[in-house]
Amino acid sequence: MNISALSVHRQKKYRQKTIITLTLRHMRGRDISKVDLYESVKALVETDESGDKHIHLAQQKLFTLFSIAFQYMLFRSTKNPGAYIIRIEDSALADKLAKKSKDPSTRRFIQSLLLPRKLKYQKSTFFLDFFHIGSWSLTNDIPKEKIQGAIVVKNTNKRPMMEIQEDEEGEMDPMAQLPQDYFISSLTEFVPKTITVAYDWQKEDHLPLKEVNFPFIKKEKEHVAGLTLSRELDLDNIDDKE
Repeated sequence: MNISALSVHRQKKYRQKTIITLTLRHMRGRDISKVDLYESVKALVETDESGDKHIHLAQQKLFTLFSIAFQYMLFRSTKNPGAYIIRIEDSALADKLAKKSKDPSTRRFIQSLLLPRKLKYQKSTFFLDFFHIGSWSLTNDIPKEKIQGAIVVKNTNKRPMMEIQEDEEGEMDPMAQLPQDYFISSLTEFVPKTITVAYDWQKEDHLPLKEVNFPFIKKEKEHVAGLTLSRELDLDNIDDKE
């Protein structure tokens, strides 16, 4: 390799390294701050003290909310050892959570949990399953009294418990007979603490979920006639100006 070619090769490697470094810095810049994460987990701990067993995180930042919920459940697992279930709508969403959750600890843990969907953490064990009951083989074998908590993560699918038609032999899939909220109602019946992360979801009244919001997460913006308006704006208190 001559000097000119070597120089070009080094420049390419330098550019690639620079791009990777900038990308990693950008990803870290989008992570939740340590202060916001701490205060949010603390708020969830306070729901234990107030006796709220089943929590609904309904704001629009799914990856941020999952990081908060997971770090809370990780903390809880050190105080209440046992089995913990992470139930995600499907494997595609699980992959996204492993890559896009808003803190590095959560990303690493979920990446390790994807396969074999079971991971030991101190004296507790975390299990991963999906909304389709065919993925519940591991979690169904856990004695109910050992399950200490669960996180349920729902995407924007309006009918998350997929409607299954008859198969080729004319037999009906058992999921066809299940209620559409069975992915969570099957857990709130006996799990002492659940956190459901679901935006734009109308839960049924029979579900005993308490909604918790975090003030650092701003409300979703609306686009009206070419203008971007925040739902936090009080239009009645804006003075008319020339």
